[in-house]
Amino acid sequence: MGTGTFTSSVIDSNTNFTSRPPEFSIIPEPVSLLKTNGSFTLPDKVVVLATPEMKLVVDYLKEKLSVPTGKFIAEFAHTQATGTIRLVLNPRPDAALGNEGYQLSVTPTMIVIKANQPAGLFYGVQSLLQLFPKEIESKELVEGVTWKIPCVEVTDYPRVAWRGLMFDVARHFFTKQEVKQYIDAMVRYKFNLLHLHLTDDEGWRLEIKGLPKLTEVGAWNVKKVGDFGTFSTPGADEPRTYGGFYTQDDVRELIKYAKDRFVDILPEIDVPGHSLAAVVSYPELSCTPGAETYRVRSGERIMDWSKGAPPIALVDNTLCPANEKVYAFLDTVITQVAALFPFEYIHMGGDEAPINYWQKSDAIKALMAREGLKDIHQVQGYFEKRVQKIVESKGKKFMGWDEIMENDIPTSAAIMSWRSPKFGIEASRAKREVVMSPQGTNYLDLMQGDVTSESKVYNSVRLGKAYEFDPVPAGADPKYIKGGQGNLWAEQVYNIRQAEYMTWPRGYAIAESVWSPKEKKNWTNFASKVEQHFHRMDVAETKYSPAIYDPVIKASRTADRQVMVELTTEIDGLDIYYSFDNSTPDRFYPKYTEKVVIPKDANQMRVITYRGKQAIGRLLTISVDDLNKRAGKR
Repeated sequence: MGTGTFTSSVIDSNTNFTSRPPEFSIIPEPVSLLKTNGSFTLPDKVVVLATPEMKLVVDYLKEKLSVPTGKFIAEFAHTQATGTIRLVLNPRPDAALGNEGYQLSVTPTMIVIKANQPAGLFYGVQSLLQLFPKEIESKELVEGVTWKIPCVEVTDYPRVAWRGLMFDVARHFFTKQEVKQYIDAMVRYKFNLLHLHLTDDEGWRLEIKGLPKLTEVGAWNVKKVGDFGTFSTPGADEPRTYGGFYTQDDVRELIKYAKDRFVDILPEIDVPGHSLAAVVSYPELSCTPGAETYRVRSGERIMDWSKGAPPIALVDNTLCPANEKVYAFLDTVITQVAALFPFEYIHMGGDEAPINYWQKSDAIKALMAREGLKDIHQVQGYFEKRVQKIVESKGKKFMGWDEIMENDIPTSAAIMSWRSPKFGIEASRAKREVVMSPQGTNYLDLMQGDVTSESKVYNSVRLGKAYEFDPVPAGADPKYIKGGQGNLWAEQVYNIRQAEYMTWPRGYAIAESVWSPKEKKNWTNFASKVEQHFHRMDVAETKYSPAIYDPVIKASRTADRQVMVELTTEIDGLDIYYSFDNSTPDRFYPKYTEKVVIPKDANQMRVITYRGKQAIGRLLTISVDDLNKRAGKR
């Protein structure tokens, strides 16, 4: 089975999803699914029995069914004796289902979805839609499809309450319509939380009344393409017209759109680091003389990461903890954010704040003497505590990245654990609320295939690795784990199509990890479902990465220091063919069966995967120089 790093509780050696698709491909895997006798075929006139409090669910269901099928969908109250689809809110709540669980019953004559709350009905609808042929995802009428589904009994409810995706709209701006498009894809997989990263060095994306320069100046930079972080410094004559922001009315519209689909939106204002856009807009917020010469970052290098975290700042992208104007500024911002976003938390960042400019600041030194702060790290602790008080004074809960734990910040501060699971484990044991989003499994900006086929970044998370995510890791106190999420940072994500490509299918893996019971997770079964959802996304015109079909390429050295290449696949049923002679391999070329030594004068290796007689992976070309580097020193 490929690399050997993926495990499953049950592996049937005779099962090969490549030749026999699974009968049911619901993602995330339900708690319980029982196939019963017969099938249900959608009639020409579909009657939905519902009550007024189910309106959001009914409207969604009617649109999803009527557009691709062309069927007439009628809605009646429960006084009608019969109907095609019956939605029921349990008069006596079923404790096992909670607020988001559901029961789905499909018989030859009727579909019934029961839940305690409308959210549960909505998630029941998502599972129901996944039983239909893939064409149900079409945005236009599809002819010639028999709209038939198998009869089943499903009982389902989520493992954790917080099931999120973070969308970084600061590094590159995404329009209101594009954010809605992202939400539409999320809800198919029962995500209920969209974390919007609204501010960073590259842009401030939220209108704040009384602080117009945040969006007049801070929302715009110079358009650059290529490898982010290596761009030349923009010249004075290059137009700063790339970017954008959301008005407060835009945000209200997005919140309603999300809420109509049972999604909450968590706003993030990232401070005190990652704040260059704010500093450029209002230079008096900086500790550093000359900040008025700074410009919103366009992707040029502004940090030196060679010595690890915190980085050495080349420009001071921090707010000044010693400046009272900063806290007045943040009070204004947080007051409006709290009024705008109904969600109970406000995320205030706190990650990767460089300290080298603070170390040189007389104002910081005076603050340390006055407050008895022993080192620069306690300076950030002082800042975080003051910001937490502001957030809580507005009736909201304070959340930050796991770095904020490095000082004795009150335990009412919630933690988003990103550096590794251990920080989330520690936070839960300290009785802090925790959302798990460890970069090793959950960072959707990282490469998901070989570097030859991906935008190069510092690390990779293949689909199988993402599937290993456990939102309640061993050693954590489950009482304090709110849930988990995947994080899509957008430094190298220039448009919504790339955002989709980076999110899916790893988003499937995160979804199943936070919804399905741990014992129901099974890599072989999950991988078999992924391909069926690729077909569904093709119909929905949602982009995804096919990296699961590409081989994993490793290089090592033999005893006599020759380079030896090992090729594995994440999924079963694929054959790998290769060449060293600069030609394009197909299935008549050498088939990979064991580690291969690079021929003496070869300058590149080309590989491709096949399923039977059909090419399925991408053609990958790896230079011998690259393979030498992967193999390490001679």
